[in-house]
Amino acid sequence: MPIKIQNDLPAREILEQENIFAVDENRALHQDIRSLQICILNLMPLKEDTELQLLRSMSNTPLQIDVSFMQMSSHHSSNTSPNHLNRFYSTFDELKDNTYDGLIITGAPVEQMDFEEVDYWDELCKVFEWSKTNVTSTFHICWGAQAGIYYHYGIDKKPLDEKLFGVFKHRVMNRKVPLVRGFDDAFYMPHSRHTETPASEIEKCEDLVVLAKSPRAGIFLCMNKTGSQIFVMGHAEYDRLTLDSEYRRDLSKGLKIHVPDNYYPDDNPDNRPDLLWRSHANNLYTNWLNYYVYQNTPYKWGQILDDEKIKMASDVLTKKV
Repeated sequence: MPIKIQNDLPAREILEQENIFAVDENRALHQDIRSLQICILNLMPLKEDTELQLLRSMSNTPLQIDVSFMQMSSHHSSNTSPNHLNRFYSTFDELKDNTYDGLIITGAPVEQMDFEEVDYWDELCKVFEWSKTNVTSTFHICWGAQAGIYYHYGIDKKPLDEKLFGVFKHRVMNRKVPLVRGFDDAFYMPHSRHTETPASEIEKCEDLVVLAKSPRAGIFLCMNKTGSQIFVMGHAEYDRLTLDSEYRRDLSKGLKIHVPDNYYPDDNPDNRPDLLWRSHANNLYTNWLNYYVYQNTPYKWGQILDDEKIKMASDVLTKKV
């Protein structure tokens, strides 16, 4: 089934060229389908690139998805045109009365700052709190995952000795949880960050379940017991050349950066990178949308689940019934 996006969103043309099924607002109005309402809080500076990556990632589910984009009003984005933001993005204040089946909170290039030093931190905290009542399941990515774990569970991030940069091997830790259904025992995912949320602190938290980790990259995937808060420490949404672009960008700026690990054949930047993570990335997003968004959301959002139904949903997702 298709992704429903705004008529003039630039990503639509690229998705169609890639044979990804997307419908515009006009066609969707004539379909009697309860599409999933997904909001994307895009904190990345190059918003159009991130839009395309996330829309690709959600395109392999049989569910119809209606996407909205959110930005922080307390932050000025200088890397995306004001025209694009005005046409396709809304602020939290404009969206806070809505309910969403799913929310994606992206990473952001602010990880070397303390959370409270980020100019939109107070507004982001309002989003975290709002997600508890107005969103069925929230999918946090990279810095967004670190920030979410800090807000919800008080576990702070720590600086790394050097940037974790490349494609790393992970192992599935809890195969009974549907979020990793269809995963191989071992799989590869990209990482690009200067900090980490310590695995030992996450593993000590009784409210969190670790689903995948790596000896080099630490925890890749964890979630709370109901699946309403999901945390992805890497970048499953990255395309083949994203790490290449980051590497060449940092080189051009004279920054200290090493060749991405396990990325270029023979570690030679002149070689085309191998795409090693696409199938598991697609699986991750499809499982999230099916088991934690679609299966848990009432047809009418006013039908809020009571405590007993929430417990039953949690038991199903963790295979206790």
